[in-house]
Amino acid sequence: MNPEEKILKFRETHGALRDEIGKVIVGQEAIVDGTLNALFANGHVLLEGVPGLGKTLLVRTLSQVLDLSFNRIQFTPDLMPADILGTNMVHETDDGKRAFEFLHGPIFSHLVLADEINRATPKTQSALLEAMQERTVSVGGEIRKLELPFFVLATQNPIDQEGTYPLPEAQLDRFFYKLLVEYPGADELSEVVTRTTEGHRAEVKQVVDGSSLIEMQQLVQQVPVASHVKDYAVRLVLATHPGTEAALDIANQFLRFGSSPRGAQSLLLGAKVRALTEGRFNVSFDDIATLAPAALRHRLILNFEAEAEGVSSDFVLDKILADVPRDIVAVSSTA
Repeated sequence: MNPEEKILKFRETHGALRDEIGKVIVGQEAIVDGTLNALFANGHVLLEGVPGLGKTLLVRTLSQVLDLSFNRIQFTPDLMPADILGTNMVHETDDGKRAFEFLHGPIFSHLVLADEINRATPKTQSALLEAMQERTVSVGGEIRKLELPFFVLATQNPIDQEGTYPLPEAQLDRFFYKLLVEYPGADELSEVVTRTTEGHRAEVKQVVDGSSLIEMQQLVQQVPVASHVKDYAVRLVLATHPGTEAALDIANQFLRFGSSPRGAQSLLLGAKVRALTEGRFNVSFDDIATLAPAALRHRLILNFEAEAEGVSSDFVLDKILADVPRDIVAVSSTA
């Protein structure tokens, strides 16, 4: 199959997934696109929004259109790490002896929904760290590999709500994107009410299986990125590092810490997916800039001044995107 045919198949699969999800989810196109973008880039997604906006429904629908195993974990304050990872249990063998047997936890699935992840304690939240990064689970001195593809799709309520625990920076950094789920508009809300109060049941079909998804993830890796476009992504990330030569004034004023290297990785991989969905086998400046908020907002740590003035990470990113030149060669040649 030549590159043109691969791109066409990629676009068709992406479009089919969007269409099937759209049978259930009303509106929220940006959230659906961001989730699928991370899926094809082999990354995890954090969905933040107040209760009732369809975050869990989106993940459930995604599990129905993918031919993958699915487990949901409801995070609560009394949830323990063993409830996620599994544990060794003593059992009696046929010859009357006792032996340990590992009981797999719900993390052993292709697609894992960590529902209301910030309702659990930091100790329990940290149980996901190894699985999300290395795709392995260590219990009882033994390392067990998770079957690929493996995704964690987490939902969380805004941290100012009662009964929430802020996710630690190391946990946040492992999410490919953080997507903000907003309230629906009037037309969308009207459609939601119609569907949910008149007995509407949408039937969705499976579109892609695990092996095909892995093939498309490998295609994403092959998309070339020109050196000046890659340099733009790197300069965006460096501009968020306060106290450094590359930092912008707004980063020095409002940030304690900037994005980790994972931010640049997310920018480039997500941009490759976006290029393929638009029928291109190359990454543009617009691909990088469009995905910057989702890839970087959760990787910026605000300082006290920002919190006191009500400045958000998205506000800082908007200023950085406006002030960082896209092509420094073009800028210097016109100077």
